Amino acid sequence: MRDIIKNNNLEELFSNVVIGLEKEGQRVLPNGQISKTDHPKVFGIRHEQPYIQTDFAESQVELITTPEKSEKDVLRVLNAVHEVFLKNIPEDEYIWPLSIPAILPKEDEIRVAQFEKKSDVEYREYLVEKYGKYKQMVSGIHYNFQLDDNFMEKISTITKKDLVSTKNEVYLKLARQFIRYQWLLIYLYGASPLAEDKYFANGIKPEGFVRSLRTSRFGYVNEEDIKVSYGSLEKYIEDITGYVQNGKLIAEKEFYSSVRFRGADTIVKFPKQGIKYIEFRLFDLNPFAPFGILEKDIRFVHLFIKTLVWLEEVDKSTSESLGYEYSEKVALSHPFSKVMYKDEGIWLLNKMKELVAELGLYESDIDLINEKIDELQNPELTIGARLLREYKKENSILNVGLNLAKQYKEDALREYYSLSAYSNMELSTQAVIEDAIKSGLKVSIIDENDQFIRLESKEHVEYVKNGNMTSKDSYISPLIMENKVVTKKVLAEKGFRVPKGYEVSSIEEALQKFNYIKNKPIVIKPKSTNFGLGITIFKNGTSSLENYTKAIEFALKEDKDILIEEFIEGTEYRFFVIEGKTEAVLLRVPANVTGDGKHTIRELVEMKNANPLRGDAKKTPLKKIELGEIEQLQLSEQGLNFESILAENEVAYLRENSNISTGGDSIDMTDEVHESYKKLAVEIAEAMMAKVCGVDLIIPNIKDECSKDNYGVIEANFNPMMMMHIYPHAGESRRLSLNVLRMLFPEKGIC
Repeated sequence: MRDIIKNNNLEELFSNVVIGLEKEGQRVLPNGQISKTDHPKVFGIRHEQPYIQTDFAESQVELITTPEKSEKDVLRVLNAVHEVFLKNIPEDEYIWPLSIPAILPKEDEIRVAQFEKKSDVEYREYLVEKYGKYKQMVSGIHYNFQLDDNFMEKISTITKKDLVSTKNEVYLKLARQFIRYQWLLIYLYGASPLAEDKYFANGIKPEGFVRSLRTSRFGYVNEEDIKVSYGSLEKYIEDITGYVQNGKLIAEKEFYSSVRFRGADTIVKFPKQGIKYIEFRLFDLNPFAPFGILEKDIRFVHLFIKTLVWLEEVDKSTSESLGYEYSEKVALSHPFSKVMYKDEGIWLLNKMKELVAELGLYESDIDLINEKIDELQNPELTIGARLLREYKKENSILNVGLNLAKQYKEDALREYYSLSAYSNMELSTQAVIEDAIKSGLKVSIIDENDQFIRLESKEHVEYVKNGNMTSKDSYISPLIMENKVVTKKVLAEKGFRVPKGYEVSSIEEALQKFNYIKNKPIVIKPKSTNFGLGITIFKNGTSSLENYTKAIEFALKEDKDILIEEFIEGTEYRFFVIEGKTEAVLLRVPANVTGDGKHTIRELVEMKNANPLRGDAKKTPLKKIELGEIEQLQLSEQGLNFESILAENEVAYLRENSNISTGGDSIDMTDEVHESYKKLAVEIAEAMMAKVCGVDLIIPNIKDECSKDNYGVIEANFNPMMMMHIYPHAGESRRLSLNVLRMLFPEKGIC
């Protein structure tokens, strides 16, 4: 294989792989007891949920990633799924971070997972009768690995073998090689050193601590007389189907091995369809990794597997027997003991370094492999040894696990408004991703920088940009709304009250209008803008030509055409309309500070900006207040500056426009506003031909019924911000990202 790759320039194709992870874990209470609550219903029908399922027990969650092309991406998905799960389980529940629970309940208190399909429950009941419940409560990581299909096609062409045979031969060789050298992974990643006495049903147990109970004969394994050969695909199929036929196994899936072939609903189809990928089921949970495995270790396993494909087998006839023998001895050795196969391990790790060099991979890969060489020579550096040290320090595996579990949940929920794995994306997009995962929709990041994602449910596919830009809106709708002049004309023609004013394109034109608007309440804003940029409001009018000119200049920085409009008296509210219904109404208070008689306005702004919810308003729900020219201008209109000290409870406004994106506060008013205004907002959205629309209205009193004279339309907005409704400064949260998903996937019945 190595020669074929090198002689045919297949290095790049060989480097392309697909990786997926499945991570099991028990839900536990603050005292370490297994949770007795049902799997949360918020995640929907289990067998239709691509990310969050249950394994053997009702308390045993299985978190599943989509197949990804890099270690970083697959861990990001696992990270996101973890956070979504932790946000939606009871406050007093945690994910146990070790493979074996510290406290095993009575067997009759362990509830078999209650799947919707009766056959799934019956299968687990069969397992209970055969193996008991305790060993099935053990959790771990399954690592799915697929070589690039284009690589397989090239190998097929070069070797003049059909594609199916090529795949089967490569994956069979990989399976044997993995079994042969899996002892090294057990040594490096083994982390299940002990279990309660009740775990050992017949009373037979190892003496003292071990590296990995889970991967030893004391783990969840088949009976000793179940022996399946990987020598050929025919023999593999013959062995497993034979055990099913004679009743030793109830089904193919009851064959538990560290290697399982995947890609068909039954193994008998592999000769014609070909093995698609391999599932490696060897890995204990790493208790020192928040999600059970670290990115660098996903990478190491990737390089390990690839090296096994690259290398020739030393002796095909002994690969399996030696592999099982070595694995068992390493699994049951003490975590501090030196491994008896160190020389072989160093040889293999050096072969991995050769692979990295010849494929031109990362220098960091060499560093990673050297780190594992150190661990091979110094067993006290391994995960198992580290865990044992923590156990001895705490004198309790329960305390070790609980401390980690609580810390991981606290870390996951610290920035509860975001998904840390996608923190560089806008919060609205993060909210849609989070709710899609929770609702069982498959998510793919198409363009991270452009906030473009794909959502899938069975054959139904939808694309979403910036949280709520979807196929449901026509192309013309955002074009109308981004042009304030067109918006005003369309709304005026349909009878809506819009502010009167002027459109100008230069300072000279604007100065000609000054005498018309002097001392009158006005708003100056760019014709085409968003996020409140370039807007100045003179609520009480202005007689200062200098301030008026500055406001014109601010607006012209954002657009070549600007509007000078009458200021309509009242309070501004944002109405969020989606699919013909007003789902949220928000009062946005302009950027402000409240005095304490001690601090300057500059200092008060710094204090308010220290709130962790404030940031850039893309990655945080609220925007930090700025101290720029516009803010200076607004303060000067109030006879203030940045160094002014406000009296206690005196309020100073640094902006007149109330956009959250310019530092404003958000207050939910959905239940306070008269229904007639909600209906008005819907009619305005329909005039814009928009399914999703943000409507800004000026209303003197939201409790009064709407009439033609007691409101004003400030503007309509395409792609309206959702996070200020989801996480308002005050008031009830409106989870609008769920409304977007309901609109796109009505068949899912999303709650």
